[in-house]
Amino acid sequence: MARRGRRRPLVPGAGPALEALKAEVMSREGWAVNPARPGDVKYEVARSIGVPLQPGTGGELRTDQAGAVGGRIGGPMVREMIRMAQERLAKRQ
Repeated sequence: MARRGRRRPLVPGAGPALEALKAEVMSREGWAVNPARPGDVKYEVARSIGVPLQPGTGGELRTDQAGAVGGRIGGPMVREMIRMAQERLAKRQ
């Protein structure tokens, strides 16, 4: 079953902070990121790996194509969140 609409963060109100994190992390990874529209980095990532993603056309992607784009973005974000959590835990001790 296809998912409709935009994904929402589990924590209400966390969206802007997640978008800022995405902009920071992807910029550090070397991608050109517009801080006002960090979600658009997915089009640059898709283009770089040969995935035909254009605004408004994501529904036509195969699962492996969507995963390839999402992994290139989500992987660095998850690594950064783990690093941040480890840093905070270390300060507690």
